[in-house]
Amino acid sequence: MKVYRYFTGRDDVHFCARVTRALNEGYELYGSPTMTFNGTEVIVGQVVIKDVADESEIPEGLKNALDL
Repeated sequence: MKVYRYFTGRDDVHFCARVTRALNEGYELYGSPTMTFNGTEVIVGQVVIKDVADESEIPEGLKNALDL
């Protein structure tokens, strides 16, 4: 099963840290990053995916949303 996560947030060190943490947890970048301006600050987004062997590796909130 593939696990999908889409990070969004201000273009700052905290956003980079969240993506970096996911990459170090075995996720891989997927597609191009997104960027927009909300009139005050730049908002960015990045999709990451990860192949998991079984349901124990799926984040709990996602498991609940999938009704697993």
